[in-house]
Amino acid sequence: MNKKLINTLQEKEARMIEIRRYLHEHPELSFKEEETPKYIADFYKDKDCEVETNVGPNGVKVTIDSGKPGKTIAIRADFDALPIKEATGLPFASKNEGVMHACGHDAHTAYMLILGETLIEMKDQFKGKVIIIHQPAEEMPPGGAQGMIKDGVLDGVDHVLGAHVMSTMEAGKVFYREGFVQTGRAYFKLNVQGSGGHGSSPHMANDAIVAGAQFVTEVQTIVSRRLSPFETGVITIGSFDGKGQFNVIKDAVELEGDVRALTDDTRDTIEKELKRLVEGLEATFGVTCDFEFKKDYPALYNDPEFTQYVAQTIQNADADDIKGIEVCEPQPPSEDFAFYAATLPSTFIYSGAAPKDGKIYPHHHPKFTIDESSMLVAAEAVGTVVLDYLS
Repeated sequence: MNKKLINTLQEKEARMIEIRRYLHEHPELSFKEEETPKYIADFYKDKDCEVETNVGPNGVKVTIDSGKPGKTIAIRADFDALPIKEATGLPFASKNEGVMHACGHDAHTAYMLILGETLIEMKDQFKGKVIIIHQPAEEMPPGGAQGMIKDGVLDGVDHVLGAHVMSTMEAGKVFYREGFVQTGRAYFKLNVQGSGGHGSSPHMANDAIVAGAQFVTEVQTIVSRRLSPFETGVITIGSFDGKGQFNVIKDAVELEGDVRALTDDTRDTIEKELKRLVEGLEATFGVTCDFEFKKDYPALYNDPEFTQYVAQTIQNADADDIKGIEVCEPQPPSEDFAFYAATLPSTFIYSGAAPKDGKIYPHHHPKFTIDESSMLVAAEAVGTVVLDYLS
């Protein structure tokens, strides 16, 4: 059964690539996806499955029911793009100015469509159900996962499996990790209110820029002096709005920042320490602060038992396209698949997609590209697990 799956996917690889290139030319931003979900739903038209649209909203849920009692596994692929001006020079580069598939979600959708079609064709050979989650808005908080979960996409599901192509990992290989595998994320904003004045007379004012600059410096001590050396945390001040006149003391500044942490407990520690620094800023400089801290994606946790099963199943697969499966290091970016994993025992794996020419650009880069063979590897890996789990 697994050999049939792999042979069929190999025969369809050219269509997979064709679909990916079409989607790459027509990217859509998070929560603004209109044509992509239509394209996905239309792909399944006249196929022996149930298709639900406007899930989430903008998401598409596909149910493949074998008609025989058994377990239910969900497999997920995202399809939104990023507000980036593409600079790849590819013949199928984005036709939507300022919007680009710079993270591989076009590849995720392409491999999942072909895998879904193949599983529909093979559904008389397994028991139970496959739920395909075509998810919008992974890139922008609050993300598309929560809306799809709220609309019941996980009802009756036992496990969720997802895969991501990775331009920084060796093509042909599958990578995994048990436990926490991607960071959780939070956003914060700080408004510092001082008292403006003439640049020649600082004693008659209260300089908000000085207070804000002190905060930027002190924030760096949270990771180095408040977290255990064995914890992973990152704090970035991405915006410091202090533009003014050179001879005028600013009365107010606004700072915005990003927090990443490999566990939710670490993120909570960072939040507590940021609030403590804000209180100290008010006491030290006599300013008034308005501080906002918003948690969005939790840390992504791969269920150890299910992850071991997934890894072993892929390891045992008779798939020449998969050159190996290896444990990887935790990944710094955040991923809203974490919401599925927080609801059910789930696993998120990676398909290496480093280009053969060695010109590797990270995800979210204007020149980001992938080795397209990574899609076939992802399809074979995910499909192998689905068939084994439902056999």
